[in-house]
Amino acid sequence: MSETAPLSGLWCATLTPLGQDLRVDQARLATHVQGLFAEGVAGIVLFGTMGEGPSFPVEERVGGLEGLLASGISTDRIVPATGCAALADTLALTRHALQMGCPRCLILPPFFWKDLSDEAVFRYYATLIDRVNDERLRVYLYHIPQLSAVPIRPDVVARLAAAYPGIVAGVKDSSGDFEHTAALLKCVPQLSIMGGCEPQLPQLRRAGGAGTICGVANLLPGAVAALLKPEVSPDDQSRIQSFVEIVFRYPFVSSVKAIRAAQTNDDGWSEVLPPLLPLNQAERESLFAALHRAGFASALSI
Repeated sequence: MSETAPLSGLWCATLTPLGQDLRVDQARLATHVQGLFAEGVAGIVLFGTMGEGPSFPVEERVGGLEGLLASGISTDRIVPATGCAALADTLALTRHALQMGCPRCLILPPFFWKDLSDEAVFRYYATLIDRVNDERLRVYLYHIPQLSAVPIRPDVVARLAAAYPGIVAGVKDSSGDFEHTAALLKCVPQLSIMGGCEPQLPQLRRAGGAGTICGVANLLPGAVAALLKPEVSPDDQSRIQSFVEIVFRYPFVSSVKAIRAAQTNDDGWSEVLPPLLPLNQAERESLFAALHRAGFASALSI
């Protein structure tokens, strides 16, 4: 078995374009992903939070991965997000990813039941790994408690890494809590710790983090890449901070899609899956006015 390289550098949590039938628009997705690669993005996570993954059924997520691979995109540049509320669905998507040659999977904890104990979180991932029963699997634990409401604490990560060495390969920490990130770097320095909070990336890299999986790379890949360099300009960091603060005044997936629609002059990019709503006209005008005032118009081509 050839070794699967750990994640590092700039990875994009890709948006998912939709057709009028609210199904994945495969052609536009492939074009978008190829464009990201041309801008220096190392790879993409498919059907993560920014890609509205939990809103898609299993068969749509299966088809989305198969469509990207059929378009010629290499398996080593795709990390499918396979986490679902039901263990059986997570198993199905994880097994399918392996079958298609994508061993690295980003996996949410179960996100319907709240107040789960650390033991319950450990048991969930251990059961998943045991039932997949494939030494090729590389699990990236997805810590995003502000949405999942189920934290993956550093002690649980360390326990999983000890129980499944090599298979538990890393963590995407999207909490925005750098104390948690620092605890991960201390507890499991052998794992690939990928940040999801763009303004924290310089601090993450200085502390030994591997890189990022982030949504802003859909729009400003070069600006995010600059934050991963050994020397980072304070202006670059404050600029990304400003951008994130503007975008997060609105529902963030909808606002990023609205900006992408303007970048491409393709209003179809604005569509989101229910229960999300696209930005209304007033929200769009307010968002774009704020971006223009902050000097982002030329960088975004809007």
